[in-house]
Amino acid sequence: MKHNRKIIYLAGFLFSIPIALTSYINSSFLENYIDKNYIGVIYIIASILTILGLLKMPKLLTYLGNRSTIILFSFLIFLSLILLAFGNTVFTILSAFIVYFISINFVIASLDIFIEDFSKNSPIGSLRGFYLTVINLAWVIAQFISGSIIDKSSFLGLYLFSSLFMVLVLFIFIVFLHDFKDPEYKKISTLKTIKTFIQSKHLSKIYFINFIIKFFYSWMVVYTPIYLHEYMGFNWDKIGIIFGIMLLPFVILDFPLGKLSDKIGEKKMLFIGFLIIIFSVLIIPFIKESILWIWASILFATRMGAATIEVMSESYFFKIVKEENADEISFFRNTYPLSYIIAPLFAIPILLLVPSFKYLFFVLGAVLLVGFFITLRVKDVK
Repeated sequence: MKHNRKIIYLAGFLFSIPIALTSYINSSFLENYIDKNYIGVIYIIASILTILGLLKMPKLLTYLGNRSTIILFSFLIFLSLILLAFGNTVFTILSAFIVYFISINFVIASLDIFIEDFSKNSPIGSLRGFYLTVINLAWVIAQFISGSIIDKSSFLGLYLFSSLFMVLVLFIFIVFLHDFKDPEYKKISTLKTIKTFIQSKHLSKIYFINFIIKFFYSWMVVYTPIYLHEYMGFNWDKIGIIFGIMLLPFVILDFPLGKLSDKIGEKKMLFIGFLIIIFSVLIIPFIKESILWIWASILFATRMGAATIEVMSESYFFKIVKEENADEISFFRNTYPLSYIIAPLFAIPILLLVPSFKYLFFVLGAVLLVGFFITLRVKDVK
């Protein structure tokens, strides 16, 4: 069990590096092919297709098994990264990006099932916290090197470099975990799954909290790089350093916070996390200087709040749901693509009406405030 868990930690780390290398530059890359005010539309299309796909995931898992499923979508990620590197038409680039986006979400959900299976009879908060620490360490490392890769070899080099890590991920799942036995995935209709979330006060509240933190991520991933690069004048090398520092709280806080959640529950820390993130996000529009340490510090603060909320929501959910409930796990994971639908729908009309990108952060602060009020009604579970 411990050996298999280490394999998944390694696979999760290697998988996260290409995702982290590309996440914060995808919007700027797509800007070469479509107007920046409409980049959100591509995310909306990719997200709708992802949600529809995730709703069918239990059937796919029953037919292929979790190991074969993750191999399939890891290969699709590799292929789409190659196309993003060498494609030279709008159709090729946009199609490859949509496949890439969809496949990422399937791999994340598959990794969840492995982690849950290999973590039976173990403290959920501690294991989830450690897993998130491993994942986010990859994100920090990736941000420190992404800017210099772009400066030296452009977007082509970054996507090509990212594809090499997916070869390693494929190798791990092809060679190892042959002894993994799939649980009997419960086949429950989508409407029944939604009804389960609505009827359960625990599930519905943590679902909305998880959606709001994913909304924050999608908003920041799409619009922060554009804001820093085009409006604040930072080059990609400095943006990589800023983002590397920004993501350090996930490495520093995830594991100790996970252990803490096993002892005191999640509500108190969710409360603190939302206070930190709301305050720090609302400061961003008032920063007028293009000074690296100022931007690194304020974005670091936003991720202190985000890391706290993320660990607590993950711990809370997986204290309730087990790996055989693939329908509930995949539905919970649709908060990520769903956020990429809702966030652009918010942002596109705002961008057309207001004179500056900075107003986006006021809107984001208001959305996070909703999460704060939901947290006040959360009750801890054991």
